[in-house]
Amino acid sequence: MTPRPAIATALAEAIGHTPLLRLRLASARTGCEILAKVESVNPGGSIKDRTALGLLLDAERRGLLRAGGTIVEGTAGNTGIGLALLGASRGYRTVITMPQTQSREKIDALRVTGAEVRLVPAVPYANPEHYAHQARRLAEAMNQADPGSAWFADQFDNTANRDFHEATTGVEIWEQTGGRIDGFVCATGTGGTLAGVGRALKARNPEIAIALADPAGSALASYVNTGELKAEGGSISEGIGSSRVTANFDGAPIDLAWSIADTESVPWVHALIHEEGINAGGSSGVNVAGAVRLARELGPGCTIVTVLADAATRYQAKLFNPAFLRDKDLPVPEWLVRAFPE
Repeated sequence: MTPRPAIATALAEAIGHTPLLRLRLASARTGCEILAKVESVNPGGSIKDRTALGLLLDAERRGLLRAGGTIVEGTAGNTGIGLALLGASRGYRTVITMPQTQSREKIDALRVTGAEVRLVPAVPYANPEHYAHQARRLAEAMNQADPGSAWFADQFDNTANRDFHEATTGVEIWEQTGGRIDGFVCATGTGGTLAGVGRALKARNPEIAIALADPAGSALASYVNTGELKAEGGSISEGIGSSRVTANFDGAPIDLAWSIADTESVPWVHALIHEEGINAGGSSGVNVAGAVRLARELGPGCTIVTVLADAATRYQAKLFNPAFLRDKDLPVPEWLVRAFPE
């Protein structure tokens, strides 16, 4: 891997090569070394900067995006932020369709990048009004009016996403651990991170266990374990989980999968920031809960790697709102009540 330059001359050069951080509490509770890639240090604040860059570089290589053109994507937020920032740095306009249920923090973060944000109803993928379908139709209409003017990034089914994680994120984890890794686990939305990292690690050591930590309400754990897409419950986590098998997820080398309830994942978000000073969002709580499960599956002494996908402050109105948490029947730590008295 080419290291991050001492002085980046373009935004793209500042993406990736993130630190691998030992999670003290999770490690102590399992007798394993649980490590996490801190992806919030990317310029756009999340691991989706990698996805955005991989998709964009592939489009440029293939001539799918002309100079001054428009990037169009349907996203729960983070991929859109990455695309908008990279677009601004490379002279592209960005239009994003986004479910209106996403956090205000992410919606605002998109708007301040200069992206045009179109909020749409949150509906299942089978519904033609799903945000991804609306983005595709928008790009098609723009190209019909002005051929070659728009590019639909298609993060879910464009396998440049998975390929970029295989070439970068997975290789970084292997090099940072010196190949001493027993398992990797994370949640998935598009499937790019889990499939790409899994492929990279399995190519170097087929014995490394690859696991899916799936939020409640997603059908992917059921699919891995039974072959049936069946979802139960729900989750306050954003940007992860799915009701379908995307092109990026299809064929991912997954050995184990669990459905993770919010009652298991959200306390990890609170513990990370309050007891370790680690600012990590809701999907990161799912990932750490999955890492603990994988560590217990493999036994003491193993090394598990996961991902801290973004920062908790991107979901502050939910994760650190005592009234919201109580309404969802989630535990509210005493320190949070003191911090935000009602």
